[in-house]
Amino acid sequence: MAAITASVFVGVSVDGFIARPNGEFDFLLEGGGEPHGYDEFMAGIDTLVIGRKTFESVLPYPKWPYGDKRVVVLSSRPIDFSRVRGGKVEQMEGDPAEIAAKLASSGARNVYVDGGITVQRFLQAGLIQRLTITRVPVLIGGGIPLFGALPGDVRLRHVATQAYASGLVKTEYQVLAKTG
Repeated sequence: MAAITASVFVGVSVDGFIARPNGEFDFLLEGGGEPHGYDEFMAGIDTLVIGRKTFESVLPYPKWPYGDKRVVVLSSRPIDFSRVRGGKVEQMEGDPAEIAAKLASSGARNVYVDGGITVQRFLQAGLIQRLTITRVPVLIGGGIPLFGALPGDVRLRHVATQAYASGLVKTEYQVLAKTG
């Protein structure tokens, strides 16, 4: 059985928040501000793993944002998928290692991990191989941080940084190892 490659592609305020304290991410630029690699990133993804809060935040969108990609929503409580229009959505629960094993055994290879708690849990478990963080030119002063407490350092190798006309700055890292 082949292992999955798990990646994160996320927008944050310059002060490191993925959302306001109430979960809103209205400070992110409409449509990403300008093309900054998201479409190319998504073209290489076969499965998305998102938390329940992220799932609930995209439900009101007029169009399902993930197209026909397989979307796995993590939750220990039952989820109503009746409002999903045209997506391939399923639910899983368990710790990140169990979820990664289930994904690998079901044929997933290139996985996009999204949502604050979900990213933090997979990173803490040593299951993220690639981080792409796009800083949005705004300070919001407080909110939901991208990274939470870690049991030790997570060593990264810088892959690339690109600045865009809108002020976005995208940096890609390869996750090398977790220590501690």
